[in-house]
Amino acid sequence: MDSTEFRKRGMEMVEYICNYLETLGERRVTPSVEPGYLRHLLPSEAPHEPEDWDQIMLDVEDKIMPGVTHWQHPRFHAYFPAGNSFPSILGDMLGDGIGCIGFSWAASPACTELETIVLDWLGKAIGLPDHFLALKEGSTGGGVIQTCASECVLVTMLAARAQALKRLKAQHPFVEEGHLLSKLMAYCSKEAHSCVEKAAMISFVKLRILEPDENSSLRGQTIGEAMEEDELQGLVPFFVSTTLGTTGSCAFDNLSEIGHELKKFPCVWLHVDAAYAGNSFICPELKPLLKGIEYADSFNTNPNKWLLTNFDCSTLWVRDRIRLTSALVVDPLYLKHGYSDSAIDYRHWGVPLSRRFRSLKLWFVLRSYGISGLQHYIRHHIKLAKRFEELVLKDNRFEICNQVKLGLVCFRLKGSDKLNEKLLSTINESGKLHMVPASVNDRYIIRFCAVAQNATAEDIDYAWDIIVDFANELLEKEQHDEISDIINRKKLDTLAQKRSFFVRMVSDPKIYNPAINKAGTPKLSMELPSPVVSRGSAPIIRTQSSVDHNSWISWPLAFLFNSNNEDKGNNCSLRFRHLDTNVRTSTSRRNSGAGSSPSPENEPGVVNVQQQQLLNQQQQQQQQLQLQQPQQKSPRKSPLTIRKLSSSRENHK
Repeated sequence: MDSTEFRKRGMEMVEYICNYLETLGERRVTPSVEPGYLRHLLPSEAPHEPEDWDQIMLDVEDKIMPGVTHWQHPRFHAYFPAGNSFPSILGDMLGDGIGCIGFSWAASPACTELETIVLDWLGKAIGLPDHFLALKEGSTGGGVIQTCASECVLVTMLAARAQALKRLKAQHPFVEEGHLLSKLMAYCSKEAHSCVEKAAMISFVKLRILEPDENSSLRGQTIGEAMEEDELQGLVPFFVSTTLGTTGSCAFDNLSEIGHELKKFPCVWLHVDAAYAGNSFICPELKPLLKGIEYADSFNTNPNKWLLTNFDCSTLWVRDRIRLTSALVVDPLYLKHGYSDSAIDYRHWGVPLSRRFRSLKLWFVLRSYGISGLQHYIRHHIKLAKRFEELVLKDNRFEICNQVKLGLVCFRLKGSDKLNEKLLSTINESGKLHMVPASVNDRYIIRFCAVAQNATAEDIDYAWDIIVDFANELLEKEQHDEISDIINRKKLDTLAQKRSFFVRMVSDPKIYNPAINKAGTPKLSMELPSPVVSRGSAPIIRTQSSVDHNSWISWPLAFLFNSNNEDKGNNCSLRFRHLDTNVRTSTSRRNSGAGSSPSPENEPGVVNVQQQQLLNQQQQQQQQLQLQQPQQKSPRKSPLTIRKLSSSRENHK
C-alpha cells in the first residue's frame, strides 16, 4: 500500500468508523458466539500471497464484528467507561504514523517533554499538591503515562519495597535479603482492585487485606491497629494502597484518617488508586473527595476511563521521582546519552523499555474539549446516574446498595442473591443490555454505569424499562414456582399425613372404626406386664382382660380378644410366633363363669398352654381314629319304644 492508496483507504476507514459509531445502537451489545468461533472462520495459516483490501474489510464486518463486545454502545453499562473520542483517535493515528519509541529524551525529545507538560496540566486540573508536579520550582516529583492502573500499583509497590529493603539492610547488614523480604507487609482494603494482590505476588511480599466499614470505606483506625499487630509479630509494614472510587461500588477510603494514622509509620508508602474517580476531580464541586491527598506518596488515575481518551493512557504521579526510578534503573551503555543528568528518561519510570507517543492523544483531548468541556461531560454522566437512582428508588421491589456520588449505581432486587443472579444473567443473555455484578457487604449486587459518550436520558429510561420487564417476568416465574413448591409440599405433607394416619390407625382403632369403641379399646400404660407368666411348669399367656386393660399386644389382637367375649359365633385361632403355639380364644370363655376357681387355670382370660396342647393332640387323635374306623349306622328303634316316648311327651304336656 503506497501513500496514494493509503489516502483512499484512510478516508474509507474514517467513513467506516463514523458509520460504526453512528449505527452502533442497531447492533447487539454483546456477541452471541461461543469460544473458538473465529478459529473455524479463518485459515490455519497466514496467506502466502497479498490479498485485496476490499476482501479484508469484508471479513472485518462478516467475521470480526460478530464477535465484538461494543463498549461504546448506548446499552453497554458494565465496568467503567472506555474513553473514546475523535480527537483521541486522531492523536493515536498521528502517534502511530510518527512511530517513535520514546524510551528516553534522546530517543524522541518531543515525546518525553510533551508527556511531562501534559501530566502537569492534568495534575493541576485535578488539584494535586505542587510536589507532584515536575515543572514546579523545587519539586522532586512528576507524572508519567503508564499502560494501566495495574502497572501504576505495581511500580509504586516495587519502589516502596526497594526503599524498605534499603533501610532494613542498613539496620541489619548481616541478614540475608531474602529473610528481610519475608518480613515486608503491604495493606489494602477488601474493596481494593485485584491488581494490588497481583502486585504483591509479583513483588514476593505479604499482603494483608482489611475489612472496610459499612460504606465500604477503609478507616484509619483499622490500618493503625493492623500495623501495630504486625509489628508485634516481627513484620515490617511498608506499603498501603488506598482507593478513591472502588471498582465494586465506587466507595472512597477515608484518606485523611489513613494519612494521619500513617504519621506513626513514616517509612510506609501511601498510594492512592483513583483510576475512575480521579478524573472527576477536575470539577470543583467534587474536589472534597480528594481530601487527604497531601499525605500520599503516589496517585494514579485513568484518562482512558472518564476523560474521553482512548486506551492505553493511565497517569501516575509521585512525590519523589528518585525513590521511584532508583528501584527500576537499568542503565546499559547503549541507552546512555549526553543529557541523562538533566533530562527525564521515562524508561526508568516503569517496567517496559519501549514507549508509545501516548501524550499526543491526551494533548489533543485536553485542547479540543478544554477543561470546561470535560467537566460538562463528567457532570452529564453523574446526572444520568442520579436519574437511574431515582427510577430504582421509585420501585419498592428494588434497593440501592451504594452511595451514588459519581456515575455508578449499585442496585438489586430485594430478595436472595440467586434471584439477582438470575435477573442479571437473563438480561445479559438477551443482548439488550450489558451489566456486570459485584459483591458489596457480602451481597450480590448489579452495577449500572453510564459509559457512552453521548448517552441520553432516553437511554437510561430504556435501560430501566428493560430491567423492569425482565424483573416482572422473573418474579412471576418465581411466584409460579413458589406456588408449585407449596402444592408439592402440600402433596408431600398429605402423603405423610396419610402414612402417619395409617400408623396411628394401627395404634388407635377409634380413629377410623367406631365399632371398636363398643368392643373396647385397650388402654396403654407405661408399665406393661409381661405377656407370658410362669405358673409352675406351664407357661400362661395373658389376654386383655387378665392385665386390667393394660396390654403389650397391639390393638388388632386385643380387639379380637375383647370382641371374642361378646361375639358368640367367633372362634378364632391365634398363632404366636415367638411362643411357637396356637391359642384358641374361645377356650378362655370356659373359665370365665361365676364360681370359678381363683387359680391361674381358672382365672378369667387366662389360657393354660399345656392343657391346650394336650387338647389339640387328643382332637387330632380322635380325628385320625374316625378316619380309620368304618362309620356304623345307628340301630332302628322298636315301635314299642316309639309309643313310650310319645306317651311320656303327652303326659309331660
